[in-house]
Amino acid sequence: MNKTAAYIKTVGKIIQELDKLGSTPILIGGMALVILGSQRVTKDFDFLLSEKVRSQKELVAIFYKHGFELASKIDKLGHITNTIDNPRVASVRIRLDVPESIHFLNRKTGLQIDLLFDFPLPADTLFSHAQRQTIQSYVFYIASKEDLLRLKAIARSRRKSAGDAQDLEFLKTL
Repeated sequence: MNKTAAYIKTVGKIIQELDKLGSTPILIGGMALVILGSQRVTKDFDFLLSEKVRSQKELVAIFYKHGFELASKIDKLGHITNTIDNPRVASVRIRLDVPESIHFLNRKTGLQIDLLFDFPLPADTLFSHAQRQTIQSYVFYIASKEDLLRLKAIARSRRKSAGDAQDLEFLKTL
């Protein structure tokens, strides 16, 4: 199995488990654009989830079961430099810090999964417009083109990234 297929399998299993927590993950960000045909290169999967999932202990357990660890430090380029190897500590940190987003890294495979909680838009709103797509027998819900445009415009205004500008141009051509 090649690396991409292995990533899809891992992410597909995690999606199935997250869905059982009461909020279907919506794929956003670079990987959503790749599925829509972008030539963009991305290193992670970004999902939007309902706020109610963040405080559930099962959330952290799902990721640690699959070899991921919660990021504790991220450099200016967005690379995870430190992680928390203890799931109990990670769970407490999430509940105490109440972050808008969290990042998990599997050091062995290099796969990164980022979760955003009703940020910058509500997950329920995006879910109502999302496209259901089966990839390698796993069901993914992908944010609509219109919602991806809104998310990218928000990201562009905050980060001023050339990559975000290119993503906006790609989305406008669809």
